[in-house]
Amino acid sequence: MLSYALRRLAMIVPVLFGISVIVFLIMALIPGDPALAILGSFATPENVAGLRRDLGLDRSLVEQYGIWLGNLLRGDFGRSYSLNRPVLDEIGDRLGPTLLLAGASLVLCTVLGLAAGVVSAVRQYGWQDKILTLLVLVGLSTPSFWLGLILVLVFSVQLGWFPVSGMYAIYGGGDFADLLHHLALPAITLAVVAIGVIARLTRSTMLEVLRQDFVRTARAKGLGEGIVTYKHALRNALVNIVPVIGIQTGFVLGGAVYIETVFQWPGIGRMLVTAISTRDILLVQGGVLVVAACYVLINLAADLVQHMLDPRIGT
Repeated sequence: MLSYALRRLAMIVPVLFGISVIVFLIMALIPGDPALAILGSFATPENVAGLRRDLGLDRSLVEQYGIWLGNLLRGDFGRSYSLNRPVLDEIGDRLGPTLLLAGASLVLCTVLGLAAGVVSAVRQYGWQDKILTLLVLVGLSTPSFWLGLILVLVFSVQLGWFPVSGMYAIYGGGDFADLLHHLALPAITLAVVAIGVIARLTRSTMLEVLRQDFVRTARAKGLGEGIVTYKHALRNALVNIVPVIGIQTGFVLGGAVYIETVFQWPGIGRMLVTAISTRDILLVQGGVLVVAACYVLINLAADLVQHMLDPRIGT
């Protein structure tokens, strides 16, 4: 287990290096002049040239990347042009809300997806399976941003059960109950598609496992159906399901960009949208890099869990 974990950790380094190159090139090759975006359209050519020189934008891409990477390795993500504060401080303030939203969505999609998939497999072709399959298909076919707007319209505007936006109430609140109250709609919106993916995979994997010989042997020994399903079948099915849950983490983190915008959630996704509109390159590069690093680490955790469930994997 330790050697497998060390090998997987060693693979993270080139992955993060590749991500840093891609993120840097994408932002560097986007049309437009960041210096002109900062100074405005009325800036003189001399002022724009001076700011480009101060920001190092007049150097070659290789030099710019080398300077940026060297600063990253020293823990210096640069300074946001638009916010006039260190990028790392801004990301630190935004990372907690994003991880909270993504974590709540992952818990929802994992618990509900596994439960729906197991029930559908155990009750194959029964009314429970048909209803759950229909709900899963509806969830998979519904765009998340559209669902978010509908939930706000119905449960916030019409019924008044949940707040329209924000992480805490503007006047009063601020406690854990207030946080959960604000978290409910964005977390559900972000989890719906992932619930469908995990439910469908769980159903197909469980059906395959339930037909195997060791399950029939367990039943022949007189074990209860609950023990056979959850202790024997589900444990073996999780070997194939856990990596998909890790992959869904990427979609959840990526989906947080527009869900945070819809619900005005103060996370990295909303920060990135604002930073892109103002061409705040260092803020975008830092935010995307941190989100990508979170995704890589979560997938590493998923691989380690999969290896714990089946030590033959990765050997």
